[in-house]
Amino acid sequence: MANRIDPLQIVLERSSCADPATGAFFFWDEVQDWPSGALELLVAGGLLQPSQPMATIECDGCEERCMMPVVVYPVQDDKPGRAFIVCDKPVDLGRIKVNFDRMRQWQTTGELIAAMLARLLGLSLPASRAADGKQWHIGTLKGKKHHSPVTLLAVDGLMLALAGHTVPLIEVLAIEGNALALDKTTLIRLADKPTGNSEAETREDRHKRLKARVGEEKAKGTKAFLKVVAEEEGFSVSRLKQLINDKPEPVNRWTALAGLSTPSSSKKTKPKY
Repeated sequence: MANRIDPLQIVLERSSCADPATGAFFFWDEVQDWPSGALELLVAGGLLQPSQPMATIECDGCEERCMMPVVVYPVQDDKPGRAFIVCDKPVDLGRIKVNFDRMRQWQTTGELIAAMLARLLGLSLPASRAADGKQWHIGTLKGKKHHSPVTLLAVDGLMLALAGHTVPLIEVLAIEGNALALDKTTLIRLADKPTGNSEAETREDRHKRLKARVGEEKAKGTKAFLKVVAEEEGFSVSRLKQLINDKPEPVNRWTALAGLSTPSSSKKTKPKY
């Protein structure tokens, strides 16, 4: 019978519910039920990484399956390392040997997922987390007609936000062959069809967004904060300075021009006749 467990969906769902500061964990006993090769693929793809060994595991000494702390004796001279559980329950089984593999676990975090997405989108800079800890700026996706910032959101599941659209990450991230793959075609299509009345990000909106983005990096203490944001957007630092220092134009530029009066001449107009 085929294994119906979807490790990718499990990892993304648990990540969206986890504390952003610590992330989500997946332990040895759990991943043994995953399809063959799934763990190695997710680690190689950057979605999971090895974490510190577990200090407490489920004891398999009897049917009670208690959660028990593990005692570890490290390697000493010619003696190999050992791990065991000391059973102090009514059954009193004494020492129960623990295989070191059962203490292994893997972790994922928002930063890890964001960095993976940046690589799949071909962006060179690492993603950055916003102050609320629930969104990560991935970078700017270049569509055929428009460019759009891409943000990972941890709200009601993991979502990607771009050009006014939000799409569940599980709908555009998949396993193809032996690697993780992002449906870049769908994301480019969304970037080229921004929501709202306008077809693209307005000059004023871009001014506000870039200014806020620079402020985030500056608040984090990033030394080259202008360079970081400029490379995210795909242009030079000088161009970024122009955009964040430039005041947005009036909504109707002709209204502004209408207020200009024609300079008066000091000479009196002579009558024609």
